[in-house]
Parts: sequence; C-alpha cells; structure tokens
Amino acid sequence: MRHHDDDLVGVQREHWQRTYGAHPGMYGQEPSAPAVHAAEIFHANGAKDVLELGAGHGRDALYFAREGFTVHATDFSAVGLEQLKHAAKAQGLTERVTTAVHDVREPLRLPDASVDAVYAHMLLCMALSTQEIHALVRDVRRVLRPGGVFVYTVRHTGDAHYGTGTPRGEDIYEHGGFAVHFFPRHLVDSLAEDWALDEVHAFEEGELPRRLWRVTQTAAS
Repeated sequence: MRHHDDDLVGVQREHWQRTYGAHPGMYGQEPSAPAVHAAEIFHANGAKDVLELGAGHGRDALYFAREGFTVHATDFSAVGLEQLKHAAKAQGLTERVTTAVHDVREPLRLPDASVDAVYAHMLLCMALSTQEIHALVRDVRRVLRPGGVFVYTVRHTGDAHYGTGTPRGEDIYEHGGFAVHFFPRHLVDSLAEDWALDEVHAFEEGELPRRLWRVTQTAAS
C-alpha cells in the first residue's frame, strides 16, 4: 500500500540508513524506559514471544531477549538490523532474536494470531499517514493472539516541536531531516477501538525534552 508521500518515506529510509551507519549504536546499549515497562506488562500477561516494530539497532529487542522472550525485530533500516544481529551474537542471544527488514506500510509477514505481544517505540509517529497508522494497528491486531498486548509510544501534539519545522501534512513536521507525525489524543482513542485501552501514560525523554505517550492496549480474548 502506498497511501502517503513515497518521496518523503524514501528520504526518511535513506536518512535512517545514513544515521545508523554514521552513529552505530546511537541510542546506547541500555533499554529505553518504555521497554522496561513493557517487559513487566508482557511477563504479567504470560507472553513468551514479542514482535518489535522499528527495532533500529536493537537496544530494546536485546533487552527483551535478556528478559527471556523470543524476539522478532523488524525495521526498514538494514544497517540498524545488522548492528542488532552483531550485538545479539556478542551477547549470546542469537537463539532468541530474529530480524527482518520490513516497511510497516506493507502487511506484516506473520500468520494470524502468531505472537503474544507487540512493541513499538516511536515507530507509529514516523512519516506515516493517519490511514497507514490505522492499517498498521489493524495488522498488529491480526497477528496478536487473543488477549495479546500492544505497547507503543508516540510523540504528541503537546511536544515542543509540534507545529514547527517543515510541515508535511496530517500533523507531520520535519526537523533536521527527521519527520514526525505528532499524535492528538483522539487518534490514540480511535486506534484503540475494538481493543481494551489499558493505559495512556504521559512521559518525557531526551534533552528537548520530547513529550510522549506510552499506550498499552489489549486484544479481545
């Protein structure tokens, strides 16, 4: 499917490839705070396997593997995933981690009801149209087993960068080469239709700081 600006998405892909190439392990080796929280939720829910969307160089995927989960990590940057694979080998986690280059504007290449949990840290707020985001969340619902949990984070319209930079339509603004789709609250609510919306938690990250929501929702049993 190609609902949004192919040129913008192509530029974003190349930008991330260059960025990961120039700055290996750019986010460090420690897991993000949302990943630590998500692991607790996944353990409490009895999850065994986790699909991570937008895994990048893998700091969160590797943390999930160290926590005992089997992890399938996807990203549209082959460079980032190569770094993840090398790190998994160095940490003795190759049996727990698989990777696949994947553009989330395309259907997930997984069977229906095949994973226990899905995690995405700032993936949904990349250069995706609202229609593409809805399609992705429907596909996440498809691959989750009944009662499975989806934890994702997004920058929202209360962020300092919202409304600044180069506008790309649909609440998407580009700063320093990175395009961000800032989420209004009604978008979060609409994505949770036919789910149980367990939590929308506001938090901050980074030096700006970035203002985000951590969203937890559960597929109907």
